[in-house]
Amino acid sequence: MRRQSREIALQILFQTEYAPQISFEDLFSIHGERKDGSIIKYADEIVRGVQTHKVKLDEKIQEASRHWKIDRMGGVDRNMIRIAVYEMFFAPEMIEPKIAINEAIEIVKIFGSQESPAFINGILDQVSRNDRK
Repeated sequence: MRRQSREIALQILFQTEYAPQISFEDLFSIHGERKDGSIIKYADEIVRGVQTHKVKLDEKIQEASRHWKIDRMGGVDRNMIRIAVYEMFFAPEMIEPKIAINEAIEIVKIFGSQESPAFINGILDQVSRNDRK
């Protein structure tokens, strides 16, 4: 169930970057049309949480990805990393880094490029390590 929420959140965050004129509500009605209410509720929590903490999320990501500027990352990769970092550090029910990383990898296998899983794994692992320092 949570994976479906993350997938919906990823699609909505991606779409709002490239079509900001479309509201979250419209996107949720499109993506959540046949979904269980709890799936949509958690997807909404993720989307709003990522938007609320975007500056802090991007700072953590940028610190972990010295050779990649966040605005140069692919849209799917960038938003999946934001979702995982949000769930690791800012969500009301934070999840273990290894779980967040694994979920992100599995989702980008569907939505990202062939290189996305390794790229995301490297950055999220570094974000997790930086937090332990």
